[in-house]
Amino acid sequence: MYAIIEVGAKQYSVTKGDIIEVEKQSAQKGAKISLDKVLLIAEGNNIQIGQPYLKGAHVEVEALGQIKGEKLVSFKYRRRKSSRWNKGHRQQLTRLKVKEITL
Repeated sequence: MYAIIEVGAKQYSVTKGDIIEVEKQSAQKGAKISLDKVLLIAEGNNIQIGQPYLKGAHVEVEALGQIKGEKLVSFKYRRRKSSRWNKGHRQQLTRLKVKEITL
């Protein structure tokens, strides 16, 4: 069984036991969260698609903690102008573990 969920304007395909990294959520380590923006649930040949979300479906997850993502570097350079700048960014993320998918 797997589901496609929406968290923070991004979509993730998850199964039970998966660990996903999503945009920062306001949840402490060990907190239980119920995600109700479920777009699709598939179990074998039985596929249910929401329009846009499935009513009554939710995915139970547990927050494993807050982390920072990999460093991204933005570099702009203009030739022959002595103009360049370098800027780095690390996205704040929340690591979630999928406990249960219910319909």
